[in-house]
Amino acid sequence: MTVPVPLTRSLYRTTAHAEGGRTGSVRTDDGRLDVRLAPPRKKVPGTTNPEQLFAAGFAACFTSALAEVAAEFGADASAARVACEVQLGTTDTPAGYGLAVTLTVGLPGWQAADLLSLLHRADAVCPYSQAVRGNVPLTLLAVDEPAADDRA
Repeated sequence: MTVPVPLTRSLYRTTAHAEGGRTGSVRTDDGRLDVRLAPPRKKVPGTTNPEQLFAAGFAACFTSALAEVAAEFGADASAARVACEVQLGTTDTPAGYGLAVTLTVGLPGWQAADLLSLLHRADAVCPYSQAVRGNVPLTLLAVDEPAADDRA
């Protein structure tokens, strides 16, 4: 089991409020996020679900972590493409449900084999990765991404 590491300094704080669970809504204190929710299997126009919100946050956070570690090696990762797939499923645990995450990453001009070491370094510093470590299965997939001028 992973031991929680306490914060030494808070850099940002936010609060989201949910009403009605998966068929309700969620909003942040500052109003920048205010969405209606529907369960993943129900296709209700104008709604999202918690798994989509989690995937969006994880993808954005991991992209920033990748840019940070790439810069340490003099590389520019601003054009990275990060897809975060979140699966909701059943487990053989008393809780009965769980998540699994796959991050698929491509960086123009990089081969998958070379990119993988950067992904592992980004995984080590990404706050979302740290939050799920030891609790949610996380798969890192590096994919070949031709340079921008090679795609033309």
